[in-house]
Amino acid sequence: MDITLLYFPDCPHWQTAHRRLTELVAEGHDATLSCIVIDTDDAARAVGFRGSPTIHIDGIDPFGESAGPTGLSCRLYPTPDGYTGSPTLEQLRDAVLAARRSHT
Repeated sequence: MDITLLYFPDCPHWQTAHRRLTELVAEGHDATLSCIVIDTDDAARAVGFRGSPTIHIDGIDPFGESAGPTGLSCRLYPTPDGYTGSPTLEQLRDAVLAARRSHT
């Protein structure tokens, strides 16, 4: 399973997402983590970047709608504690498990 963190460097939340994804991979989910810096609107459109941070699991954004706007902006995620700049570790685990189920 490939997990990709897409972000722009000025985003204040990408490091939290990176830390949680690193922890997730370390738990043994048989996944690899890569990071891609998105620094132009053209690059954002090309990869379906819905704001920073965006997370793709096997090329799919499990937290967004494919028809949503793209661009260099910050992204918020609904969590049990309200909107924050990164999904919780539990939400990331759920997304990985859902992606794994969809491949079987």
